[in-house]
Amino acid sequence: MNRRSLTLPSLSLLLLLLLSCGRGGVSAETVADSVPATDSTIAAPEPEEQQPLTAADISLREELLYEEYHLDSVYDYRDTFRVVQYDQVRERLAYIESLYEEANRWAVVANRQNKNGESPTIKDFHRNEYKHVTDKYGVERYQSAALYELSDTLQPVRYTQDGSLVHVIDSVGSFYHIFLARHDEGEYMVKRKYLELLPDSVFFDHVIFVDRNNQNILTVERESRGQWLVRSVNPATTGRKRPPYARATPLGIYLLQEKKPKMYYTGDGSSTIAGFAPYASRFCCGAYIHGVPVNDPHGKIREWSPSLGTTPRSHMCVRNASSHAKFVYDWAPLRNSLIVVIE
Repeated sequence: MNRRSLTLPSLSLLLLLLLSCGRGGVSAETVADSVPATDSTIAAPEPEEQQPLTAADISLREELLYEEYHLDSVYDYRDTFRVVQYDQVRERLAYIESLYEEANRWAVVANRQNKNGESPTIKDFHRNEYKHVTDKYGVERYQSAALYELSDTLQPVRYTQDGSLVHVIDSVGSFYHIFLARHDEGEYMVKRKYLELLPDSVFFDHVIFVDRNNQNILTVERESRGQWLVRSVNPATTGRKRPPYARATPLGIYLLQEKKPKMYYTGDGSSTIAGFAPYASRFCCGAYIHGVPVNDPHGKIREWSPSLGTTPRSHMCVRNASSHAKFVYDWAPLRNSLIVVIE
């Protein structure tokens, strides 16, 4: 081989070998470093982390399953107008979806009529207009679970109602470490006996919004991530605060816990059955979404009341046209649907 037959890369390789021999030979490390990376040696890029949804990411498309008494997004009411608060609906749906994507296990607070025991008294409790022990958020001790600070499980600091949705973070002795899913959210400890764990497969595709301010009810169904279908928009009548019996429908995010074709009720201050409400879906304490009340235990179902969509006048419950209450009763899966009360 003469010098002219050597290409430039060959000269470079020869020089590299000569220099290496002078240092005791070519090392495996040197050879490896001189080999260009192949496709198989290039690390795959990390998948992009899914960003939490915002209200702007939520699409609401109207595909009604129930069309009677339908309300437009802005509608006349007496000498003014009312609205369906779609902006707030989008915010809460984004919150629910994003929280679900982060959560591993869901549970519901279950203490209807104190079935799991009366909660202990909290620090700095108050007494409300009904003379009941309550916390600073207005949540009563009755039919609630006491919540403790993470660093102190000796005396609780607040309550959360029966039916409240919580994310279980961990189990610690006789307590669960939870995240409270509502407008005044936070992390707390709660006694295990007050929670009922939900199946791992639960996913909240059906959500019902009750608006205390505008006295309407909206049902939506999830189609895919960020995509929701509006199934009905109707007038409703919520609970009013009127001691000693009537109470406002509580704000929050609740699980649909129980269904009754007829929910019988007693007269105020009495144990005598006074009537029934048809197609009742219970979500919090004794609060139901139901049809028009019938003040006769043996009476016939009434479809409509002129009070619907006007002012609060129920005993914590949410009154609907009876056919819409039946739609909710049939459409919303039990213990797999949420009721969100907004204002």
